[in-house]
Amino acid sequence: MTRGVVVVGLAFAVVLAACSGGDERPESSSEASPTQPAPSTTETEPPVRAFPAARAIRVPPGFRAEVYARGLEHPTAMAWGPDGRLYVAQDVGSVAAVRPLAAPVPVASGFDTPLGLAWIGRTLFVSAQGELEALRLRGRRLVGRKRIVSDLPYGRHQQDNVVVGDDGRLYFGSGSTCDACREKDERSAAVLSVLPNGDDLRVVARGLRNPFGLAFQPGTGRLYATVNGRDDLPTPASPEPAEILVRIEEGANYGFPDCWPSAVRKRMMGSCEGVRAPIAYLEAHSSADGLAFYTGSTFPARYREGVFVALWGQYASAEHGRRVDFVTLRPDGSSPPDGVVSFADGFDHPLALAVDPHGALLVADWGRGVIYRIQAADAP
Repeated sequence: MTRGVVVVGLAFAVVLAACSGGDERPESSSEASPTQPAPSTTETEPPVRAFPAARAIRVPPGFRAEVYARGLEHPTAMAWGPDGRLYVAQDVGSVAAVRPLAAPVPVASGFDTPLGLAWIGRTLFVSAQGELEALRLRGRRLVGRKRIVSDLPYGRHQQDNVVVGDDGRLYFGSGSTCDACREKDERSAAVLSVLPNGDDLRVVARGLRNPFGLAFQPGTGRLYATVNGRDDLPTPASPEPAEILVRIEEGANYGFPDCWPSAVRKRMMGSCEGVRAPIAYLEAHSSADGLAFYTGSTFPARYREGVFVALWGQYASAEHGRRVDFVTLRPDGSSPPDGVVSFADGFDHPLALAVDPHGALLVADWGRGVIYRIQAADAP
């Protein structure tokens, strides 16, 4: 890597370290719309079983793990484009187009730590530090770059994943500027929403220390987010606080900084009057990040009744996270007490999730620069 790439990578590592649990990782993969399926198969995709096995990745019986793509520079987000290509944000400040088993093709650069991608038609939206940008796909090129939102607050965390609602608006996370403080700007520690042209920026929900991952549940329109917990309760080695999965509701307060989620007690602690409780409590200090609802047909039916969560882990320790969990969701949007289970592990730092045209789950590993593919054993 060039010296410039190393500097950017180290900067993001510092941001990750501040995320949750002492020295953990980041601060956020989205698809073109909350209900849009993965693109159809193209002639450039490998034939069935052509992907090399990923022996380091452990998956449940009845599944296999493979390598989908290599050579990425700290991938942070994934989104399927209207041309059938997978677009991947990289924390070195660029976006690449990826075909299976082919070298990534750079298509845009010059972003400050891009953590979110989303498509509306042929327009790609990129969330980065302090801003949201839009680019237009013309042929194989991204052109007409425009900053539609700027001067957003950032510090310890920044702007995270971006997704598209059924109402046509963009929704994105905006992390806190601190570990645990009272923010002066209401656009920090919040989920924000804006029209695709940049007008009518709104605060949708607040009290969210770092709402990194966002995903709409197909068929319901419910918006879910992962939230990274604070670091000072009381040390990075403590089992507190939990990372959480929340359902985002307009006007709701999720507690930060006065109320925090206990991983031990499985309830909110502190000054919590009027605070909306989480859907699920996740492992403390695991840095829960990317989200993906399963939209394919090859996994067992139970995987369409919940959401996958990427746990990035800690920057300097393998003790927490570094796996993908599955959270079962009831029809009413809640999760049962035993609803969180480990689905796959053996990653370095899994961050972004997506579903491919064959119904496989893609996992972008920030640490290894690899996109892994998890598929049912008897499926293409």
